[in-house]
Amino acid sequence: MKKLFLSCLSVALLGGIAMAGGHEKGTLAAVKERGKLVCGSNTGLVGFAAPDASGNWQGFDVDMCRAVAAAVLGDPNAVEYVPLTTGTRFTALASGEVDMLSRNTTWTFSRDVDLKFEFTGVNYYDGQGFMVPKSLGVTSATELDGATVCIQTGTTTELNLADFFRVNGMNYEPVPVETNSEAQQQYLANACDVYTTDASGLAATRASFENPGDHVVLPEIISKEPLGPLVRHGDHEWGDVVRWSLNAMVAAEEYGVTSQNVADMAKGTNNPEINRLLGSEGNLGEMLGLSPDWARNIISTVGNYGESFERNIGSSTPIGLARGLNAQWTDGGLLYSPPFR
Repeated sequence: MKKLFLSCLSVALLGGIAMAGGHEKGTLAAVKERGKLVCGSNTGLVGFAAPDASGNWQGFDVDMCRAVAAAVLGDPNAVEYVPLTTGTRFTALASGEVDMLSRNTTWTFSRDVDLKFEFTGVNYYDGQGFMVPKSLGVTSATELDGATVCIQTGTTTELNLADFFRVNGMNYEPVPVETNSEAQQQYLANACDVYTTDASGLAATRASFENPGDHVVLPEIISKEPLGPLVRHGDHEWGDVVRWSLNAMVAAEEYGVTSQNVADMAKGTNNPEINRLLGSEGNLGEMLGLSPDWARNIISTVGNYGESFERNIGSSTPIGLARGLNAQWTDGGLLYSPPFR
């Protein structure tokens, strides 16, 4: 079954390259010609990717799509969002239905190598956790023997969950769900005792509850889940654009370039790294096939990494995530960009 799936996905991948404009054109040229970016997104995860009351998509992962559109087209709103489930996301990317995927997706060996995708960086360092009703009286995941567990199919969490319970000599009954919305409904309807997914997803889901205080995210983190945007293998020009759009946001925060001061700093500074980033020195934009102000467009319209984080999922939002591992390397985190030179 796995070989058949991979074979079908490989065929879809080849078709997707053709749909994106063929080997000669590539995705970058296709996006420019089309005048909009088609971005694969979540079906709904507040803070990361979800439409607001007016139908406008917002969130931390949405900002990654907006950043790429700003870099390529000069307009962060030139994006068509395609909501994708865990089961449809990879096929949509491989087939060319979307130009990129920005949907809380874990970078793994098999997805990178076997499924022929290219992860262009990590925009959120995460790990799998557990949420339970406070009324259950559980304070540790090691107390979950015999629990029913809501889990999204087609995710890395399935194997992580099985491994964790096996190592700890416990049993569980899985309750398969396809989307976060379905998981939330099942969990609140008491169809399962526990919901497990990335800890950031648990925080976002809990924040959407009518009574968030009635639910507890347990302290255990049982996996490494480096989340990030991805593109198809083979289209290196497009991969570079997505990769360096993320890096531009990360570097901008490190160097103190914000949406508020970017216009002044773009006139020139005494830091050549900032000047190259903002296009007042060098020809980095030309190397990417973009205009000199590509990174300036990202920062002025979307903001730097820290601005996006705090606006969508940070400590002042209902989701309330601390920077933690996602702090800059200068603040004890894992976040930094390769040099702009």
